[in-house]
Amino acid sequence: MGKILVVDDETSVLHAFRQMLTGVGHEVLVAESSEVAIQRIEHDQPDVVVSDICLPGLSGLDAFRKIRENNPRLPVIFMTGQGTVDSAIEAMKLGAFDYQLKPFDPESMIATIERALQGVRLMQRHVELNPQIVVSNRDAIIGSSPAMQEVYKAIGRVASTDATVLIRGESGTGKELVARAIYQHSRRSNESLLVVNCVAIPETLLESEMFGYERGAFTGANSRKLGKFEQAHRGTIFLDEIGDIPPNVQAKILRVLQGRTIERVGGDETISVDVRIIAATNRNLERALADGSFREDLYHRLNVVSLRLPSLRDRRGDLPELINYFVDRFANELKFERPILSSEAMDLLISHAWPGNVRELEHCVYRTLIFTGGYPIQADDVRQALAAMQEPPQPGALLTSIGDESLRDLVRCYLDANSGTNAHETLLETIDRLLIVEALARAKGNQTKASQLLGLTRPTLHGKIRRHEISDS
Repeated sequence: MGKILVVDDETSVLHAFRQMLTGVGHEVLVAESSEVAIQRIEHDQPDVVVSDICLPGLSGLDAFRKIRENNPRLPVIFMTGQGTVDSAIEAMKLGAFDYQLKPFDPESMIATIERALQGVRLMQRHVELNPQIVVSNRDAIIGSSPAMQEVYKAIGRVASTDATVLIRGESGTGKELVARAIYQHSRRSNESLLVVNCVAIPETLLESEMFGYERGAFTGANSRKLGKFEQAHRGTIFLDEIGDIPPNVQAKILRVLQGRTIERVGGDETISVDVRIIAATNRNLERALADGSFREDLYHRLNVVSLRLPSLRDRRGDLPELINYFVDRFANELKFERPILSSEAMDLLISHAWPGNVRELEHCVYRTLIFTGGYPIQADDVRQALAAMQEPPQPGALLTSIGDESLRDLVRCYLDANSGTNAHETLLETIDRLLIVEALARAKGNQTKASQLLGLTRPTLHGKIRRHEISDS
């Protein structure tokens, strides 16, 4: 759930936003002028601001300049009519998150707000480097092995520079966490961080999403749109799975790295951008160079500083530390007393191969805690969790099992351990979170696919991810 400030001088618009956003779980604050909005930002500290451009007194654009002085990382989404698109684009150049043309599509607006909230989480949710104490609202990179000590040293050395960083490693090793840690310790930490999952955006849209487009560039381009690089001006952009981008986009990213300039799709204006690039890939780029699917000149430009994350099999000594961290973290999150982990269960977790690396371990521990309900974790509990992850049941089989005695046993165990205030709500929230985590895991982080798997709209899924504070790293 996010706290959204809506600024508009029309009461009907404010009422519509209240209904629309509270319906998907957000708290809505309102202001009828820029002056009131600035006061509310200082007093109420909203997560996102949605503002009209044309306001009585201080305009939305002038208000944004003031907001940026004290709150440079606060995402502001502008609403504008066709006649004020140029003002909205000017706001984007100054650092606004996005704009929506009036009359806007509610689902599109909700999706934009959810993207802004996701960005807030990435910027503000601090990443701890091997903490000794679990902090429930913070992510962490865990491990004391020599390989991880080298990772921490590399983060410290590169963070304070503006050097391009290429993070390499298998899926599930924590590349996004490392990118966020570099950003949070950088000179640009007070500016925006934009994350682009290069494989989650359809190839036909990737170029326009990254570099923007001019009106009339293609069917449906009814107005100029700024891309991610312009939105990240003065900040940082994280290009995840960069090894899978198509050749035409590779050429444009090379131009950014060489000359710090872009051109929008359908335009010929050269636009300067001041952006730090952090990229990540699980692909063997040397092999991609050999087969011609990745440009050699782009490879060398990206590879200024290369940071390779070790797989779990290369740092098996970190497993007890990781396991205890996840047990502590999820027990805290699920409101359980920290359960006892039997030595047999720990041995089984340590001996497993973990081809999915830290992400797979995290999901296994989380699943185990859900289904043990806070009771001591035995080796059989781990075996069941591993078996379920290796052979996911078909939806029909899962629905059949939901009605049988096994689920009733789970509910009985849960009520024995958690009867009383909020027991019903807590269990439903726990199951809801587990469904979202599982769907995202099966969809490999692709939220469009996960929403289809769950039968939810993307804005609804975004809302649940935000409410449950689910990380996709």
